Amino acid sequence: MNALRRGWLWVLKNTLNRWTIRLARSGTGPFSLLRHVGRKSGATYETPLIVAAAQDGFIAELTYGENVNWYRNIVAAGGGDLVVDGVEHRVIAIEPYPSDAGRRAFGFPARLVLILLRRKHYRLLRTADHDQPSGPALSG
Repeated sequence: MNALRRGWLWVLKNTLNRWTIRLARSGTGPFSLLRHVGRKSGATYETPLIVAAAQDGFIAELTYGENVNWYRNIVAAGGGDLVVDGVEHRVIAIEPYPSDAGRRAFGFPARLVLILLRRKHYRLLRTADHDQPSGPALSG
Protein backbone atom coordinates (compact mmCIF):
# COMPACT_ATOMS: atom_id res chain seq x y z
CA MET A 1 0.00 0.00 0.00
CA ASN A 2 1.47 3.35 -0.94
CA ALA A 3 2.02 6.22 1.49
CA LEU A 4 -0.77 8.40 0.07
CA ARG A 5 -3.35 5.63 0.50
CA ARG A 6 -2.11 4.87 4.04
CA GLY A 7 -2.36 8.56 4.87
CA TRP A 8 -5.91 8.80 3.53
CA LEU A 9 -7.02 5.74 5.50
CA TRP A 10 -5.42 7.20 8.66
CA VAL A 11 -7.36 10.44 8.19
CA LEU A 12 -10.61 8.53 7.75
CA LYS A 13 -9.96 6.38 10.80
CA ASN A 14 -9.13 9.33 13.03
CA THR A 15 -11.79 11.79 11.86
CA LEU A 16 -14.77 10.59 9.84
CA ASN A 17 -14.92 7.09 11.35
CA ARG A 18 -15.14 8.46 14.89
CA TRP A 19 -18.22 10.47 13.93
CA THR A 20 -19.86 7.68 11.92
CA ILE A 21 -19.25 5.14 14.71
CA ARG A 22 -21.30 7.38 17.03
CA LEU A 23 -24.11 7.48 14.48
CA ALA A 24 -23.96 3.70 14.00
CA ARG A 25 -24.11 3.07 17.76
CA SER A 26 -27.16 5.30 18.06
CA GLY A 27 -28.97 3.45 15.25
CA THR A 28 -29.54 6.67 13.31
CA GLY A 29 -28.41 7.40 9.80
CA PRO A 30 -27.22 4.99 7.14
CA PHE A 31 -24.37 3.44 9.12
CA SER A 32 -24.15 0.00 10.66
CA LEU A 33 -21.44 -1.06 13.08
CA LEU A 34 -19.16 -4.02 12.44
CA ARG A 35 -17.35 -5.45 15.47
CA HIS A 36 -14.34 -7.57 14.62
CA VAL A 37 -11.27 -8.99 16.35
CA GLY A 38 -7.78 -7.97 15.24
CA ARG A 39 -5.78 -10.71 13.54
CA LYS A 40 -2.60 -9.88 15.44
CA SER A 41 -3.69 -7.84 18.46
CA GLY A 42 -6.75 -9.83 19.48
CA ALA A 43 -8.38 -6.49 20.30
CA THR A 44 -12.01 -5.79 19.42
CA TYR A 45 -12.55 -3.03 16.87
CA GLU A 46 -15.63 -1.23 15.58
CA THR A 47 -15.93 -0.10 11.98
CA PRO A 48 -18.84 1.84 10.49
CA LEU A 49 -20.24 0.37 7.27
CA ILE A 50 -23.17 1.04 5.01
CA VAL A 51 -24.85 -2.26 4.25
CA ALA A 52 -27.96 -3.40 2.42
CA ALA A 53 -30.25 -6.16 3.61
CA ALA A 54 -30.20 -9.37 1.59
CA GLN A 55 -31.93 -12.72 1.87
CA ASP A 56 -28.85 -14.37 3.41
CA GLY A 57 -27.55 -11.47 5.50
CA PHE A 58 -26.20 -8.09 4.44
CA ILE A 59 -24.31 -6.75 1.42
CA ALA A 60 -21.23 -4.54 1.86
CA GLU A 61 -19.38 -2.72 -0.89
CA LEU A 62 -15.58 -2.86 -0.59
CA THR A 63 -14.87 0.83 -1.14
CA TYR A 64 -11.18 0.48 -0.24
CA GLY A 65 -10.66 -3.10 -1.40
CA GLU A 66 -9.79 -6.31 0.40
CA ASN A 67 -6.74 -4.92 2.19
CA VAL A 68 -8.65 -2.96 4.81
CA ASN A 69 -8.37 -4.28 8.34
CA TRP A 70 -12.06 -4.96 8.95
CA TYR A 71 -12.27 -7.23 5.92
CA ARG A 72 -9.04 -9.07 6.67
CA ASN A 73 -10.07 -9.51 10.32
CA ILE A 74 -13.51 -10.91 9.46
CA VAL A 75 -12.00 -13.33 6.94
CA ALA A 76 -9.31 -14.48 9.41
CA ALA A 77 -11.76 -14.90 12.30
CA GLY A 78 -14.51 -16.40 10.17
CA GLY A 79 -16.99 -13.79 11.36
CA GLY A 80 -17.85 -10.93 13.65
CA ASP A 81 -20.88 -8.98 14.82
CA LEU A 82 -22.87 -6.51 12.73
CA VAL A 83 -25.25 -4.06 14.40
CA VAL A 84 -27.91 -2.82 11.97
CA ASP A 85 -30.54 -0.37 13.23
CA GLY A 86 -29.70 -1.34 16.79
CA VAL A 87 -30.09 -5.09 16.17
CA GLU A 88 -27.01 -7.31 16.48
CA HIS A 89 -26.42 -10.04 13.88
CA ARG A 90 -23.67 -12.65 14.07
CA VAL A 91 -21.66 -12.73 10.83
CA ILE A 92 -20.70 -16.36 10.23
CA ALA A 93 -19.15 -16.03 6.76
CA ILE A 94 -18.12 -13.45 4.21
CA GLU A 95 -18.47 -14.32 0.54
CA PRO A 96 -18.02 -12.67 -2.85
CA TYR A 97 -21.28 -11.27 -4.24
CA PRO A 98 -22.09 -10.47 -7.90
CA SER A 99 -21.65 -6.81 -8.82
CA ASP A 100 -25.06 -6.31 -10.43
CA ALA A 101 -26.88 -7.97 -7.54
CA GLY A 102 -24.76 -6.01 -5.07
CA ARG A 103 -25.73 -2.68 -6.63
CA ARG A 104 -29.40 -3.72 -6.80
CA ALA A 105 -29.38 -4.53 -3.07
CA PHE A 106 -28.89 -0.84 -2.28
CA GLY A 107 -31.84 1.52 -2.69
CA PHE A 108 -31.91 4.82 -4.46
CA PRO A 109 -29.85 7.07 -4.29
CA ALA A 110 -27.06 4.79 -3.00
CA ARG A 111 -27.45 2.52 -6.05
CA LEU A 112 -27.00 5.48 -8.38
CA VAL A 113 -23.86 6.60 -6.52
CA LEU A 114 -22.42 3.06 -6.72
CA ILE A 115 -23.11 2.96 -10.47
CA LEU A 116 -21.59 6.40 -11.08
CA LEU A 117 -18.50 5.49 -9.05
CA ARG A 118 -18.25 2.18 -10.95
CA ARG A 119 -18.15 0.14 -7.75
CA LYS A 120 -17.95 -3.55 -8.48
CA HIS A 121 -16.62 -5.36 -5.39
CA TYR A 122 -19.35 -6.55 -3.04
CA ARG A 123 -19.43 -9.10 -0.24
CA LEU A 124 -22.24 -10.97 1.42
CA LEU A 125 -21.95 -10.85 5.19
CA ARG A 126 -23.83 -14.08 5.86
CA THR A 127 -25.49 -13.95 9.25
CA ALA A 128 -26.44 -16.73 11.65
CA ASP A 129 -30.13 -15.86 11.32
CA HIS A 130 -29.77 -16.35 7.52
CA ASP A 131 -27.37 -19.29 7.34
CA GLN A 132 -28.95 -21.26 4.51
CA PRO A 133 -27.49 -20.37 1.09
CA SER A 134 -30.20 -19.19 -1.28
CA GLY A 135 -29.08 -15.91 -2.83
CA PRO A 136 -26.78 -15.16 -5.76
CA ALA A 137 -23.61 -15.44 -3.65
CA LEU A 138 -20.61 -17.01 -5.31
CA SER A 139 -18.21 -19.48 -3.80
CA GLY A 140 -14.48 -18.86 -3.58
